[in-house]
Amino acid sequence: MASAPQTATVSHVYPLGSRLNERGRLEVGGCDTVELAREFGTPAYVYAEDDMRARAREFVEAFSSRTEHFEIVYASKAFPCVAAYRLMAEEGLSCDVASGGELHLALASGFGPERLYMHGNNKSEDELRMAIEAGVAQIVVDSFDEIDRLERLAGHDRQRVMLRITPGIKPTTHSYIQTGQEDSKFGFALSDVHAAVERSRDAGLELRGLHAHIGSQVFELEAYERLGEVLAQLGEWPLVNLGGGLAIAYTRDDAPPSIADYAEALLRRAPEGVTVLCEPGRSLVGNAGVTLYTVGTIKRDVRTYVAVDGGMSDNLRPMLYDARYEAEVADRFGGRTLCTIAGKHCESGDILVRDVHLDDPRPGDVLVVPATGAYGYAMANNYNAIPRPPVIFCKDGDARVVVRRETYEDLTARDG
Repeated sequence: MASAPQTATVSHVYPLGSRLNERGRLEVGGCDTVELAREFGTPAYVYAEDDMRARAREFVEAFSSRTEHFEIVYASKAFPCVAAYRLMAEEGLSCDVASGGELHLALASGFGPERLYMHGNNKSEDELRMAIEAGVAQIVVDSFDEIDRLERLAGHDRQRVMLRITPGIKPTTHSYIQTGQEDSKFGFALSDVHAAVERSRDAGLELRGLHAHIGSQVFELEAYERLGEVLAQLGEWPLVNLGGGLAIAYTRDDAPPSIADYAEALLRRAPEGVTVLCEPGRSLVGNAGVTLYTVGTIKRDVRTYVAVDGGMSDNLRPMLYDARYEAEVADRFGGRTLCTIAGKHCESGDILVRDVHLDDPRPGDVLVVPATGAYGYAMANNYNAIPRPPVIFCKDGDARVVVRRETYEDLTARDG
């Protein structure tokens, strides 16, 4: 097989340590992606384990070099997999869970409940009861109705809570992942904060601090400085959680801020002695993962359609957010054929990547889409009754299945 062109390189959107080997094939975590596709099938989510660990350590270093008062909280909705929870726990991170299911996974991974934060804008009584009985560190309260529920459920126990605040800050990102603007389903409006503080205390809750999140895939660090200023005006608290949202590179043209600059922005307006929490999710796992597909058909008409064996069931972000990705043939990086990568689902909108250059794609090729480590597996679904892909962790040339591929039998397992 011909080697890759000398000009072809692996861009920064791929996992740390990725390279083209002597055969011109992409390696992730030391594993040949063409061989991974043959061994485990496609579609498949492939992660470089060392990449996730390196980014977790970079977050810790960025904050620890600037303050003793901080906590890094993994926003697990980005990648809620037991193996990922376990990895983040081993790296000393705490964890944000946004549902009873995520709480169950975190506890199953061995995460200590004292390192868990329970989120959600409409937590059910069953979810709140589960969190209380598990002994989670903090419940992030999102509404007056939730305060009433906690008063009933916690009884005389002083459940520790934080208040989710809507700070009135609207960053430049897709409207669906803006969360801090005034018109938001999340949190208490600034005008309601005083009443929420008093109601929490009357309910016998131990109010520990404030939480705010302005959105996701945010490039502009000035928004975090404004957030710090807003929260500082709401009194002094032991804990202030400034959320996550740091952007990652989805294409080679993206240049997100560094983790160090992000930490500097979050800490710049923090009062002395206050413990600052941040909740990275996408920026911990997004570039650590790629998705492998097999090309099935090529259609050349108005445009060149390259159809693969996955689509909106394993990566919903292009359909939800018009998210843009790159792609390459795994053993022929670089190319001049302008293509549109289509999924196999019965929807005209099932398009994974538009206007990408590939090297003469053919049926049977293994295609790789990078930067799918966040919200790919998390949003996977069974549209058209397609079984969900496996998750493969790669390290030092060894690959292991951490989530097996679903089967057709799994699809009927819950039917009556």
